[in-house]
Amino acid sequence: MEKQCCKIPWIPVHLDPGGTSGLFLPVSRVIPLIRVLDFLSRTPLMMACTRKNLEVIRSLVEHGANPLLRNKDGWNCFHIASREGHPEVLRYLLDVSPGIWDTESTIRRTPLHTAAMHGCSRVVELLLERCHYRPDSRDKCGVTPFMDAIQNGHLDIARMLLEKHQACPTAMDALGAQALHRAAVTAQDGSIQFLVSELGVDVNGRATSLRIPALHYAAKEGHGHTILTLLSLGADLQAQDGKSRSALHAAVAGQQAEATRILLRAGLRDAPDGSGTLAQQLARKPEVIQVFQESQVTT
Repeated sequence: MEKQCCKIPWIPVHLDPGGTSGLFLPVSRVIPLIRVLDFLSRTPLMMACTRKNLEVIRSLVEHGANPLLRNKDGWNCFHIASREGHPEVLRYLLDVSPGIWDTESTIRRTPLHTAAMHGCSRVVELLLERCHYRPDSRDKCGVTPFMDAIQNGHLDIARMLLEKHQACPTAMDALGAQALHRAAVTAQDGSIQFLVSELGVDVNGRATSLRIPALHYAAKEGHGHTILTLLSLGADLQAQDGKSRSALHAAVAGQQAEATRILLRAGLRDAPDGSGTLAQQLARKPEVIQVFQESQVTT
């Protein structure tokens, strides 16, 4: 019986937190449920913070909604609003709960990480002005907000973090990769240009205990244009990682035909790695095998 009673006010509040349909019930009728998590571990306030309806958010808070509650991922409503890019909502939440910014998800990501990753520049600006996040705070994988901005191509936010938060452009994640290497993985050529040309980051810098250059990362992912960008910025075509593997080994291991073709045309020759394996021996896809056959015909 109790379960049936709860269903009546519960569904409208969680399905319509923005108050846009006729199903939304007055907050006063659902006070007992305001702090309750639904089956996805969300409160009505969390759902309301996915939109910009301050009137609904204010009503929920004034009727006892706890803005500090977290969902199963460790996110509170402030974290959610940071992802959605709503500075007006964030200002209100900071006014009613000044310490709400000091939160981390279960994988230690802060609202600043999230806003930087999603390109919410106005939110990042607000967080830097009103909150007190440590520069280069790291999540569970060692990723900093600057890395998040760079690997997603948000250069305006990257510059903001450098100027207002003293971010370190060469900070390393838990595996030893810098923002440069992460940008090579995600094919953010503009970010790579920014790091190398404007900030002076070493284009041949190595990552992880295997000493992997950015060129290898781009090759493995098959990002042909990024390979060309790195080479234009001075990346060493002949560079080898800690196991004497070239970028050609990386491209072929990833079965990336176009990347393999670009590297061969750039002048990279196949040579045995530390175990005596040629890159060509790693070819499995017909397209990659064909690239080597074409190369042998033209040489």
